[in-house]
Amino acid sequence: MSEQLKKETSLSQSGGEGPKKRAPKKSFFRGRTSGKKKEESKTPAEEPAKKASNAKKQAQTGKKKPDAQAVPKAEKPKKAEPARNKPAKNRLRVIPLGGLNEIGKNMTAFEYNNDIVVIDCGMTFPDEEMLGVDLVIPDISYLKKNADRVRAILLTHAHEDHIGALPYVLRDLNVPIYCTRLTAGLVRLRLSEHRSLKKVKIYEKPAGSTFHVGAFGVEFIRINHSVPDAVSIALKTPAGVVVDTGDFKIDTTPISGEMIDLTRFGELGRQGVLLLMADSTNAERPGFAMSEQKVGRALEAQFKGTDKRILVATFASNVHRVQQIINTAAKFGRKVAVSGRSLDNIVKVTTELGYMDIPPGLLIDINMVRKYPDDQLCIITTGSQGEPMSALYRMAYGSHRQVEVGPHDKILISASPIPGNEKSIYSLINELTRRGAEVVYDKLAEMHVSGHACQEELKMIMALTKPRFFMPVHGEYRHLQINAGLAKAVGIHPNNIFISEVGKVLELTANSARFNGTVPSGRVLVDGAGVGDVGDAVLRDRKHLSEDGLIVAVVTIDGASNTVVAGPDIVSRGFVYVRDSDELNEGMRKAAAAALAECARSGVRDWNGLKLSIRDCLSDYIFKKTKRSPMILPVIMEV
Repeated sequence: MSEQLKKETSLSQSGGEGPKKRAPKKSFFRGRTSGKKKEESKTPAEEPAKKASNAKKQAQTGKKKPDAQAVPKAEKPKKAEPARNKPAKNRLRVIPLGGLNEIGKNMTAFEYNNDIVVIDCGMTFPDEEMLGVDLVIPDISYLKKNADRVRAILLTHAHEDHIGALPYVLRDLNVPIYCTRLTAGLVRLRLSEHRSLKKVKIYEKPAGSTFHVGAFGVEFIRINHSVPDAVSIALKTPAGVVVDTGDFKIDTTPISGEMIDLTRFGELGRQGVLLLMADSTNAERPGFAMSEQKVGRALEAQFKGTDKRILVATFASNVHRVQQIINTAAKFGRKVAVSGRSLDNIVKVTTELGYMDIPPGLLIDINMVRKYPDDQLCIITTGSQGEPMSALYRMAYGSHRQVEVGPHDKILISASPIPGNEKSIYSLINELTRRGAEVVYDKLAEMHVSGHACQEELKMIMALTKPRFFMPVHGEYRHLQINAGLAKAVGIHPNNIFISEVGKVLELTANSARFNGTVPSGRVLVDGAGVGDVGDAVLRDRKHLSEDGLIVAVVTIDGASNTVVAGPDIVSRGFVYVRDSDELNEGMRKAAAAALAECARSGVRDWNGLKLSIRDCLSDYIFKKTKRSPMILPVIMEV
């Protein structure tokens, strides 16, 4: 270990405050070097001076340091500091920007003095109220305001809920990305689709590597998940070590052959972990998550003894699952075709990088499927969540160019429904069944296992790391609450457990933790090429239009005399069919005309006043006649 690293480790262990007897005996990096010097960033030189100054102040005031053996209690929250205030010096600030009280959109900022690093940069899909919206990303207003202090984005793995927002965030934050090799390959693919690859620096770091970014030491820890090359991240800060598990499970028989590095979690626990941030997605489920190998056995059972064409729908990003399907197809002598642009791209990238093994001659082009008998063919497709316009969706509704579903097909849905998608999935299953296909899904056979830790796995990680403070992440509120209960069960003091929310700042020292202020946060909606231009007002209008329709009242006015030349004419969309509603249509014209006449008598000439009067009169008339409230848009033209 270099002298500089020893010096930094010593500072980290002392944290600038708190009892020295809590300092770990071993170094954070287990004696490893931190890689190439050009990728390192040393702790600021003024840190020792600051710590000495703090010690001097403590001596002058006569305040004693807290007892090392006392149970540390969380400080009572003070009045929330405005985001514009300068953060307190020599304190670690943990700022969730997504992934709390929601599924997806994972993003957390870590701030210490003049340095900020970000873990993950994910997106989520819109809910039913977000009409027309393509996806949802975190609000990074705070990061943009402090862009000169953001040193890097660290990625745990290559799922969209952890990398999907990168093409949009990197437009405003020109920072390097650190991740594993496969994650880097899929990030490059994602960025290339947005033509933003050339501007981004991506540093590949294998699991087990250590390096420095600003004031932070970083270690990637090997874990198991549904995609290869997934890691947990340990952050060494001057306040202490923070462990973010990312999405993980403990799989003793992983497809990749490499088990989670439980030994390293235990070593970190012996050295001292300040804060553990643990995946809460499956906190409701008791026991252990099943091994991915179980899906392989289930697939074999479905392939065995059938002469039907087999279609398997799964997540494109579930690389391990796709590999299992390919292995099973090869075992039963079936060719494999891939349908779905995202799935096709991921198969190509993972194969090129060596993370997927496809026997020569097994993979065929989707355009060739009609040339093979049903019993010699397997099609892997997207659409396991019933997404509109996905490959399986188009097959179900007869709009897929290469595949026509019928009684000769056996369709396996190898995925569990994401909360909120159940209706879409079962509608899709109904349509496929109506076409005569045999559909096998989660309630009929165990075709899916989760990539997230269940209760016993979560408790094991807590027991190994022995964190002083705990924050559940990655889940809806009920998931966070249950995960907090698991932390209590393993002996973490209730006062040291923090259930946070997006934008809420958790401030830590070596001996204390408290909520202190908020930063701007929330959701940014992406609609086509527009990012953030669709807000709540636009969504309200879209919802209004979808529920009640639109009425347009068109009036032509002589600009010189201010008299009505033509109209009012009524145009309706999504309200009633005008040709079948002559009486209602005539009544609306008369109501609009009466409003214009009243404006003339009252001397109202400005267009805003005229539009308001037309809108009010039409609204009253329509509601009396129909008990509905369509959007009313008056249009005035001047000649």
